[in-house]
Amino acid sequence: MCLAHELLGEQFKEAVLELNASDERGIDVVRNDIKQFASKKVALPAGKHKIVILDEADSMTTGAQQALRRIMEVHASTTRFALACNTSSKLIEPIQSRCAILRYGRLPSDQILNRLVHICKTEAVSYSPDGLEAILFTAEGDMRQAINCLQATWTGAGFVSAEQVWRVCDQPHPAIVEQIISLCIEGKLGEAQGHLEQLADLGYASVDLIATFFRVLKAMQKEKIDEAMQLDFIKEIGTSHMRALEGSDGRLQLAGMLANLCLQAKGPLFIPSIKV
Repeated sequence: MCLAHELLGEQFKEAVLELNASDERGIDVVRNDIKQFASKKVALPAGKHKIVILDEADSMTTGAQQALRRIMEVHASTTRFALACNTSSKLIEPIQSRCAILRYGRLPSDQILNRLVHICKTEAVSYSPDGLEAILFTAEGDMRQAINCLQATWTGAGFVSAEQVWRVCDQPHPAIVEQIISLCIEGKLGEAQGHLEQLADLGYASVDLIATFFRVLKAMQKEKIDEAMQLDFIKEIGTSHMRALEGSDGRLQLAGMLANLCLQAKGPLFIPSIKV
């Protein structure tokens, strides 16, 4: 939308069609609204085109996508199409082949932090630094999720602190997860299992717990874990995550994951041969 404003200026209103394809994703919308707009004549300077912006385009039905493909072919000389989607593979191949695919990664934490601080100052939101750090951890580079978490915490608690953020977001506390990983590094399986059972008894899903283990481990400082061990731990956590997603017993996978982490921390395991 910003690019369209920049390109078309005062002619933006008559030369841009913006639709949310998740709400208006049927073939009738494509045949009527989009086709009618693409066929409309708009006086634009040389080199400028009408623009159709479809948000959540991957939610369109197959029939609607086929109809859209035909419109894109017929009106290619006068109209440009911008399709925003979460999963590009859900778009049919003919549409993908006619588009230049731009993939956007997650935002860096410093950019999200700057925006959160700006919002807090503008809206007079009281916060603590550890509260914003907790929001950054839960958002994982998603600006919208970070802002929603900030709003929910401020509305519910009146102050944005780390404890309030964990309570509102209902996620396992990373400090406890880091403590469990540290116990695994020391080979203290029993203590690590005890802390993990306390977390699991709070009702967290096994997949969420394993995912939190991965995120905490990835963020751990080199003073606490060396790179080789960190990579071995990530491999074990990834295997447990895959098995849990496939339907294996979650508690069993968590227990097995901790045991494997302790074994990895001790180095290669050699079992002496037994002579019979």
